[in-house]
Amino acid sequence: MPYSEAHADRAVAFFRNLKHTKGRWAGVPFDLLPWQEQIVRPLFGTLRDDGTRQYRRVYVEVPKKQGKSELAAGIALYALFADSEPGAECYSAAADRDQASIVFNVAAQMVRQSPALGKRCKIIDSQKRIVVPGTASVYRVLSAEAHTKHGFNVHAVVFDELHAQPDRNLYDVLTEGSGDARTQPIFFFITTAGYDRNSICWEVHDYARKVRDGVIEDPEFLPAIYAADEKDDWHDEATWRKANPSLGITVSMDAFTAAYKRAAEVPALENTFKRLRLNLWTEQETRWLTMESWDACDGPVDAAGLTGRRCYGGLDLATTTDIAAFVLVFPPEEDGELYKLAPYFWIPEEAMKKRSERDRVPYDVWVREKLIEATPGNVIDYGAIMQTIDMAAQQFDIAEVAFDRWGATQISLDLAEQGMTVVPMGQGFASMSAPTKELEKLVLGKQLAHGGNPVLRWMASNVMVEQDAAGNLKPSKSKSREKIDGIVASVMALDRAVRHEKPKPSIYETQGFSAI
Repeated sequence: MPYSEAHADRAVAFFRNLKHTKGRWAGVPFDLLPWQEQIVRPLFGTLRDDGTRQYRRVYVEVPKKQGKSELAAGIALYALFADSEPGAECYSAAADRDQASIVFNVAAQMVRQSPALGKRCKIIDSQKRIVVPGTASVYRVLSAEAHTKHGFNVHAVVFDELHAQPDRNLYDVLTEGSGDARTQPIFFFITTAGYDRNSICWEVHDYARKVRDGVIEDPEFLPAIYAADEKDDWHDEATWRKANPSLGITVSMDAFTAAYKRAAEVPALENTFKRLRLNLWTEQETRWLTMESWDACDGPVDAAGLTGRRCYGGLDLATTTDIAAFVLVFPPEEDGELYKLAPYFWIPEEAMKKRSERDRVPYDVWVREKLIEATPGNVIDYGAIMQTIDMAAQQFDIAEVAFDRWGATQISLDLAEQGMTVVPMGQGFASMSAPTKELEKLVLGKQLAHGGNPVLRWMASNVMVEQDAAGNLKPSKSKSREKIDGIVASVMALDRAVRHEKPKPSIYETQGFSAI
C-alpha cells in the first residue's frame, strides 16, 4: 500500500498551525513531539490504492501528562476541517460527559486561537458543539446516554480514557457499523492503562498488542503502546523514560520523581504509579501501609489524660458472629500534637475459641489482656457494645459516631435515643477514599499515635485496598487476608474528625466532600 509523504506533511503542518492551550505551553505553536509525529504520519500518510486512508482504528495507550488530550484534539479538528468531508459527524466520547468534554474544550480553545479556523465555524459552548457551515459538519460531545441511541454516521470519534468505560455499550454503538457510510472514518482511542481485564479496554489493548507483535494481521488498525514491561525495574529511571515519551517536556523530571518517591513509600500508591505513570495494567487491589510506618506511630495513648476531650467515633459491626470494632479519634488541640486512636473490640466467645485454634490468631491472649471483650455465646452481645460506648461517652466528649449504614441500623437508633449524634456512612469509594488517604498521610507523616495496640496493628497488617479507575482507595474486606474492622472504624472516625476539626488544608479541600 502506498505511503504519501505529502499527505503526512500536510497533517503535520495542520498541527503546527494549532497552538497549545494550557500552562507554560499556552499560545505556543503545536510542534508534534517525536512520539506524536510517529502516530500522525502513518495515520494520515498511509493510503489505500484508492487514495483513502489505510488506518481506520488507532489505539494509543500512554501514561498521564504526556500530551494525549492535545493530540486527540488535533486529530478531531483535522477530521472536522482538513478532510473536507461533507456532513462530517465528529464526536468526543468518554465514560461521562465531563471526561468527554476535556478533549473538546482543548479543541475549542485551539480554534479560538486560530483565525483561519475560527472564521469557518461557530463554537456553541453551552451545547459542546463546533459547527462548520461550509461543509455542514459538526464536532460535539456525546452524553452519557449516547449508548442508548443509534443512527450515528461517524466520520471521526475520539474516545478518551477507554479504560474508564463501565461496559462495552458505548464502544459498540460508536464503532460497529457507524462509519460504514464514510470513505475514511477514524476511530481514535486514547487511554492510560487500567486494571479490569474483563473490560472493553483490555479487549482492545490485547488486540493492539497482537497487531503490534504480528500475531494478528489487521492493516486498518494502528497500535501505539508506550509502557514498561512487567519484567522492568519500576525503580529505574530508564524504565520511566521507556514508558513516558514526553518525560522532561510535558512532565518535569522533578514532578515525576516526587510521584515515584510517594509510591515507593506508600504501598497503596505503588499500583497507581505503575498504572498511571508506567502504563502497566495492574490488579485492582493493592497493599496498604508497611508495618515499619505503622510501628513508627506507636506513641502512647493515655485514656485518663484524654478525659473530657472532644473525639469522634467509628463503629464497624461486621456480622454478629465475628469481630466488632469501635474506634475513637482524638484530633490535636495544639500545634505539634498528634491524632490519637483509642480502639475497642468485641468477639463472641465461641468464635474466639474456634478462630484461635483454626487461624492461630491469639484472640484468647488478647481477651485475657482485655484488648478484646469476649461476649458469651456464638453471637456478639450488642448490649455489651452499648455499655462500653456509654461508658466512653461519660469519660470523653464524643461529638459524632459514624457507622456503616448497612450493618448497624438498630444500634445506631439506640445510640441516637441516648442523645448521641450518629452519622450513616457508605463503604464505597465516594465516602471512604478521602479518609483512607488521610489516614495514610497521618501515618507516613508520624502525626498519629495508636499506642501500639496489637489488635489494631494486626488488622493494619491485613489491609488490602481496592482502587478504582480514578485512583480512589478504600479498605477491602473481601481482598484482605484477615480482619480489618478496626482500620475501617478508624477511617470512619477520622472522616468525621477531619470534616469538623482540621484547620489546615487537607485532602478534603483538594477532592471535595462526598455525599454519605
